[in-house]
Amino acid sequence: MLDLLLENISRHIHLSDEEFEQFRRPFELQVFKRKEVILKEGAYCLFEGFVMKGCFKVYYLNESGSEQTLYFAVKGWWITDIDSLINDVPSILNIEALEDSEVLMISKKDKEKLYEDMPQIEKLFRIMNQQSSVALQRRILSLTGKTADKRYLEFLEKYPGLEQRLTQQQVASYLGITHEFLSKIRKKTSLNK
Repeated sequence: MLDLLLENISRHIHLSDEEFEQFRRPFELQVFKRKEVILKEGAYCLFEGFVMKGCFKVYYLNESGSEQTLYFAVKGWWITDIDSLINDVPSILNIEALEDSEVLMISKKDKEKLYEDMPQIEKLFRIMNQQSSVALQRRILSLTGKTADKRYLEFLEKYPGLEQRLTQQQVASYLGITHEFLSKIRKKTSLNK
């Protein structure tokens, strides 16, 4: 089971077997049921999680009370509210399990201890945060500068096979469109194949 975590971090840094054991020790495996909320708006985010199984949506409620999905976290992805975690402020995000899921969770305190004990772990999370910033920038540019059709195609490329696991409303929330408009896009896309 820990092979997935080792594979993920090995893309960024190299750890010996002993170092990996030290790294993974503070992580705790937690199991979440479908529809279970692991972070609610207004709470403080005190964790970072690595998804071992399942799927989560990370979203907020806009001024009209509609869900706006920032991203889906599937197997091999990390989840947190980085603003709340780093700045110790109440979260504006919600994180909800869309399927029965398993997550390796590490507390902020334990992560900080790893930084002190293992300098290469600080490098690991710096690299991952840089990649996250790039992904966020690309997401913003996509939402503000691309058509819904192009955003839908990007979604399919970024999350292969996930569309079958989500409701049409969840996909539409991610794309920033109505589910009716998504139906039209899907129909048009299938005709163009």
